[in-house]
This record gives sequence, structure tokens and C-alpha cells, in this order.
Amino acid sequence: MSGESPLESISAITLGVHDMARSVRFYEQLGFLLHFGGEQSGFSSFAAGGSHLNLVIVASETTIGWWGRVIFYVRDVDELYQRACAAGLRPETAPADASWGERYFHILDPDGHELSFAKRL
Repeated sequence: MSGESPLESISAITLGVHDMARSVRFYEQLGFLLHFGGEQSGFSSFAAGGSHLNLVIVASETTIGWWGRVIFYVRDVDELYQRACAAGLRPETAPADASWGERYFHILDPDGHELSFAKRL
């Protein structure tokens, strides 16, 4: 396919969660800034650079399974990893340099959504 893509950027990604209060606290511990909603809301939105990470309550009987991974670029991977650990969160991996030219680590949110925090080397 040739030509120019009509796509400019990702505005937001929305993740289903079972417990908004627990999820809001998790994302705030990682440094996400709440833009809309909150612990008592059915929908919350966090600023993520020029984009947003949205959370929406789903029914408790809804199974939330693996679907992929959200990757966020950050200023300092190691600093964010230390922040997560200091808050009692348990990243899946320690920061590492990848062959594709990024330093990164992975963590699961309370509903099992896989997040990656990376910086280009």
C-alpha cells in the first residue's frame, strides 16, 4: 500500500476493570495523573503524554483476559521501576536493555492488563 496514512496518533486506549478504586490507586502509584473520574466513577481517564489511558467498569462476571500490551514511553525506566517497587507493586520483569533498542520493564495491573514502560536507547 502506498501513499500517506490518514492516521495521526492514538487518542486513548480504554481498559475494562472490575474495581475502579483499586485501579485508580494502582495507576496513580505509577505516576499517572487523573484527568477525569476517580475511585467512585464508572469511567476514569488519565493523561498519558498527548494521549489518554481510560478505565471503564465492566461487570464482575466479565472475564478480563490477555489481549496484548500497552507500551508507554517514559523519561526514566529505572526510576519508574523503583517507584513501582517502593509502592509495593510487583513488576513482572526488572528493567533490561532489549535488542530492538529500548530499555523496558513489564507490570500487570490489578485486572491483568499487561503494561510496558520503555525508553529508546
